[in-house]
Amino acid sequence: MVNKTVDVLIIGAGASGAAAAWSLADTGMHIMCMEQGDWAQQSDYPSNTKDWEVRRHKEMSASPNVRQMKSDYPINDQDSPISVVNYNGVGGSTVLYAAHFPRLHPSDFKVNSLDGVAEDWPIDYFQLEPYYQLNDKNIGVSGLDGDPAYPDKQLPLPPIPMGKMGNVIGAGFNKLGWHWWPSDAAIISQPYEGRDRCINLGPCISGCSQGAKSSADVTYWPMAIRAGVELKTGCRVREITVDDQGMATGVIYYDEQGQEQEQKAEVVIVACNGVGTPRLLLNSKSKLFPDGLANSSGLVGKNLMMHPWNHMEGFFEPGLDSHLGPQGSCVLSQQFYESDATRDFDRGYGIQVTRGSAPVATAINGYNRGDIPWGDGHHDAFKKYFGTNIAVGVCAEDLPELHNCVTLDPEMTDSDGIAAPKINYRLSENSLKMLAHGRARSRELLEAAGATQINDYGQIRYAGWHLLGTARMGRDPATSVVNEWGRSHDVKNLFIVDGSIFVTSAAGNPTTTIQALALYIADTMKKNLANLFD
Repeated sequence: MVNKTVDVLIIGAGASGAAAAWSLADTGMHIMCMEQGDWAQQSDYPSNTKDWEVRRHKEMSASPNVRQMKSDYPINDQDSPISVVNYNGVGGSTVLYAAHFPRLHPSDFKVNSLDGVAEDWPIDYFQLEPYYQLNDKNIGVSGLDGDPAYPDKQLPLPPIPMGKMGNVIGAGFNKLGWHWWPSDAAIISQPYEGRDRCINLGPCISGCSQGAKSSADVTYWPMAIRAGVELKTGCRVREITVDDQGMATGVIYYDEQGQEQEQKAEVVIVACNGVGTPRLLLNSKSKLFPDGLANSSGLVGKNLMMHPWNHMEGFFEPGLDSHLGPQGSCVLSQQFYESDATRDFDRGYGIQVTRGSAPVATAINGYNRGDIPWGDGHHDAFKKYFGTNIAVGVCAEDLPELHNCVTLDPEMTDSDGIAAPKINYRLSENSLKMLAHGRARSRELLEAAGATQINDYGQIRYAGWHLLGTARMGRDPATSVVNEWGRSHDVKNLFIVDGSIFVTSAAGNPTTTIQALALYIADTMKKNLANLFD
């Protein structure tokens, strides 16, 4: 069945697709967004039930290979030390993300000029700055103004309280003379735009039942739908179609009943992020594009960046209540973020201090370590470890490398028979050196803060939230997939607005930059409507 032509078709209803849809709505065009998943219901989140800690590792697991919802597609990550984690549904991975919300630095856009590695972006921080500000206002971002690590910025809401553990770890940073600052968080600290504030439930990464986390389903989508955007769920796009002139004509997709459908469109925008976007483009083969759509450079799927992550925790005297508050947003240090010629690696990393473990996780982790027995002595040992731990994560900047890539698996498919993505990725020597440096500094920090016990878990596997670089932007069609405002070099009515267009990864969580880019690209499209395809 061929459906009536729409003006703009957006594929993916996550962070970037939602922002772009909202921005474009004021044109009055017929804008449709297709999402393979459905709406998440706050009443169904695990934190509404007593067994929430069990459920968040099963049906609400961050890994699609564990979760296996109807809307998920399998991912072959056997050849990667980092597993992809994501969520397919309205709001995308913002439904399950921790909402830690740092911006990129001005230096992140000029990596090659400053350090002679990777590539420079074709845009800079100050071009994106107004869109960072707009995004903060649109969704509700909390933070403390004045962070010396950044150019001046004003956030709409005061910071999320750090709690007692913030004072303890802050004293450790002060003792060492290192930069630290309360995290910017896409979590509202006060009532905002009809949503109530965070009440410190803690299990943000299994969905926010309070609605205080500024995920795209509760921020951008209500605004976009009120503005006239059509959002169709349960639509799994198989391929983007093209005509004989090489212009995108729409998509072939499967509806909720598994029936093949065709949707025509004048403009197609892809918002499926760093794995979903190359998967779709590589699946979209034709006579004009035998190697996949928009792939004349051969770079679709190449240069995958995922932020290698080290995890360490320290235990302190009872009374910290470190389990209270948003799990992923407490304190950020960028002491080692910028390049330093005295170190044996290029670029740098961020240190993210996060809160303590929930009750069941405390018991299970302690039992596995041999610290909390099962049976006699369990409760006394549990009291020693519950609410007393502080976690320190090292977010290492991942430099682009051609061999780190997303391809199509020759055998694995989703439930509609579409080829699944295969991840080939390995840690570079630079990343390994960076992680080693970060591990040493993490231990130094916890010791300075007074930790009585330190556990180092090393580089963690399920850290593939940040999926970047597989369709990067640039001015030269030979070395990039899209131009400086997200338009495909090869297909003039095809745009990409997600994390795949990143040129470098920086050393922090990318969602605020992904959304700022989506707003910037949508705004540039509006400014160029008269000659959009020139």
